[in-house]
Amino acid sequence: MKLHELKYNEGARRKRKRVGRGHASGSGKTAGRGHKGLLARSGGKSAPGFEGGQTPLYRRIPKRGFTNINKVQYAVVNLEDLNRFEDGTDVTIELLLENRVINKTLDGVKVLGKGTLDKKLNVKVNAFSKSAKEAIENLGGTAEVI
Repeated sequence: MKLHELKYNEGARRKRKRVGRGHASGSGKTAGRGHKGLLARSGGKSAPGFEGGQTPLYRRIPKRGFTNINKVQYAVVNLEDLNRFEDGTDVTIELLLENRVINKTLDGVKVLGKGTLDKKLNVKVNAFSKSAKEAIENLGGTAEVI
């Protein structure tokens, strides 16, 4: 094979269609865009959700309630879940994740007062319920908000 024998594969090269170059070109005048309308205009694309003038789905379905953008959602840990740790352990968010007490932290971790605690622990999380804090401190542990 020599350089002068090289050929492109069939269909590998396409000639660019030159639109708007007179009637004889086959796509002159309106340049293949038809007459008027949204798609004939430059930058003419319908908006997401546009249904040709029919009321769009997002406007047809009923809306209820309200979503509070400031809502804080805690990963919950109950007192009874903390009994798996040894006496005197520093319980942190990392330790809870490591031991699969919680799967993810969400906006923080909160200890609630469900169940009973049998061990003295030093718990360091984002929030405590009143009863959980009292239960931890009554056993001589500490409840520290980080």
